[in-house]
Amino acid sequence: MENMVNIYLYGKQYSVPANLTIMGAMEYAGYTLVRGCGCRNGFCGACATIYRIKGDRELKVCLACQTKVENDMYIATLPFFPLVKQVYDLNKIKPTEAVMMQLYPEIYACIGCNSCTKACTQGLNVMQYIAYAQRGEFEKCAEESFDCVMCGVCSSRCPAGISHPQVALLARRLNGKYLAPECGHLEDRVKEIKDGTFDELLESLMQKPISEMKELYNNREFEK
Repeated sequence: MENMVNIYLYGKQYSVPANLTIMGAMEYAGYTLVRGCGCRNGFCGACATIYRIKGDRELKVCLACQTKVENDMYIATLPFFPLVKQVYDLNKIKPTEAVMMQLYPEIYACIGCNSCTKACTQGLNVMQYIAYAQRGEFEKCAEESFDCVMCGVCSSRCPAGISHPQVALLARRLNGKYLAPECGHLEDRVKEIKDGTFDELLESLMQKPISEMKELYNNREFEK
C-alpha cells in the first residue's frame, strides 16, 4: 500500500495509511474503541490524546478524531483527564466573585503560564476566561468558554491544578440563570410544548419516511 506511515500505539509499532486520524489508525491497527470515543467530530471531547514525534521531546495533546497521524508518532490515550467537580445547588448560589472563591479557589493560584491556552484542542483563550472568572465577570467567561468541549486537556497541563472546564461550566450556568436577558419567545414555546400544542404534529412526523422528513427539514421555514 502507498502512503503508509509508522506509528507507535502504547509502545507497539504499526504501519497505517497516512490519511487516517489517530482514532481511525487505532481501529485500523485492530483496537476496539469502547472508551475515549464518542461523536468522532470533535464535539464531545472524549478522545483526548497525548503524543510526541520521534526526535522531538515536546509532549503534545490533541483530540484523536481530529488529528491525522504522522510518521514516527508515539501515541497514548487516557479514558479521561481527572477534573475537580464541585457539587452545588444552582438555585442557592449567586453570581458573585465569592462563589468562585468558595467552589474553585485554585483559580486564584494561576501563575499566568498560558499552558492551558496552548493546550486547548478548540483554540480557546483559556487563561483569559479564567481571568474573567477570577474577577466575577461571568458573562465574559461564559462567552469566551462557549465552545469548550470539556476534554480536560487544559487542566492536564496546569501547574496550579485548575479544573478549567468546570470553572467555565459554572460561569455559563450562572450566566444563563441569573445574568443573560430573558427570552419571552422561548418561554412561550416551552409552554406550548408542555401544553401539548405540537403533539399531533410530532406524531404525524414520526409516521413519515426518513427521506420525506429530510426534505421537510431542508425546506423548513425559518423563524425571524
